[in-house]
Amino acid sequence: MKTMKALLLAAVVGGAALRAQPDPLEGLWQGYDGEWGHVSRRLIALAEAIPAEKFAWRPAPGVRSTSEVVMHIALANFYLLSVTGPKLPFDPKAADLEKTVTAKVEAIDWLKRSLDAVKSAHAGLPSADAKRKVKVAGRDATVDGMYLRIVIHANEHMGQLVAYARVNGIVPPWSEGSGK
Repeated sequence: MKTMKALLLAAVVGGAALRAQPDPLEGLWQGYDGEWGHVSRRLIALAEAIPAEKFAWRPAPGVRSTSEVVMHIALANFYLLSVTGPKLPFDPKAADLEKTVTAKVEAIDWLKRSLDAVKSAHAGLPSADAKRKVKVAGRDATVDGMYLRIVIHANEHMGQLVAYARVNGIVPPWSEGSGK
């Protein structure tokens, strides 16, 4: 009888613990869409605020130009997203798009498509898929870890573009008139 009660108690407690497991897309991930929307809007606004002739500007020889940074963000978004499952929309062995797509309009188009691809893929991500194991550059990761990497990478290079813009006398649109 004691054993039966112990088993029943273990089943009830174990079942409650299983139900108490949070959805992998809750908590930290509840803020993901807001953060992705925020960085996406700012990247587009900043890229659009930079004059076309400044897309060839680079801070020093051997350092990415403005267009190369914009394309780096776009291509990295597509690549990191592809690690989670969606196919790349370009042939990675083809021409070096980071260096060959230099026109402002075309670079911004790539950026917008990459931002939309990440947003759409994340919106359609089943909760159960978030913890799925993936490999990136020979290292273990998870799908949700890749989405975190995508948002961090985009923010990192947004900071780079802010520095490029300010060196060229361009005020990021979101800080115009704020004195910051």
